[in-house]
Amino acid sequence: MTEPASTDGFGNDMGWGARPLLLVIDVTRAFTEADRPLGSDGTALVSAVNRLVGAARSGGVPIMFTRVAYDRPDLSDAGLWARKIGTLGDLVDGGAGVEMDPRLDCTPTDPVLTKKYASCFFGTDLASRLTSAGIDTLVVAGLSTSGCVRATVVDAIQLGFRPIVVEDAVADRWQDAHRQSLADMAAKYADLTSVDAAVERLAS
Repeated sequence: MTEPASTDGFGNDMGWGARPLLLVIDVTRAFTEADRPLGSDGTALVSAVNRLVGAARSGGVPIMFTRVAYDRPDLSDAGLWARKIGTLGDLVDGGAGVEMDPRLDCTPTDPVLTKKYASCFFGTDLASRLTSAGIDTLVVAGLSTSGCVRATVVDAIQLGFRPIVVEDAVADRWQDAHRQSLADMAAKYADLTSVDAAVERLAS
């Protein structure tokens, strides 16, 4: 398990609440195929996420998948992010980049939340969906650790949801950013767990 840089007053466990949801963030072809501008090899990640999905299904735990997609070919609906990150063209809706990785266990009946920015909460109705369903815990997997995962986790704890990050089911194109973000989240924003522990908990 990744440990925070300092344990003096940081890194306390929140624990799981009564009703979790598995949140699978942006496991789409734009990010899991290494030959794409934003991508890296997602083989190991998809395998880990599929273990979580299988456990959630067997345990009756709800699942939500997310993707980033833009309506405008000129990326005008991406705001300044399109200027900061000059490679968002693979995320225009209708293209292959916004499709779920075909290896991912995502069925046509699974809910898919479309977002335009890093946090799954920003500009979406995720918080109201979770509240109305009585969800109090988010088990978080997906991409990328330093980007959309971290942004979502920070918003989640601020909105009163317990974020549980499955540290071997999140990934980043930059390993230094991945490690630092895990340590930062463990210290201040989320509990970390392993795939094995999460599978056991979800399935039960």
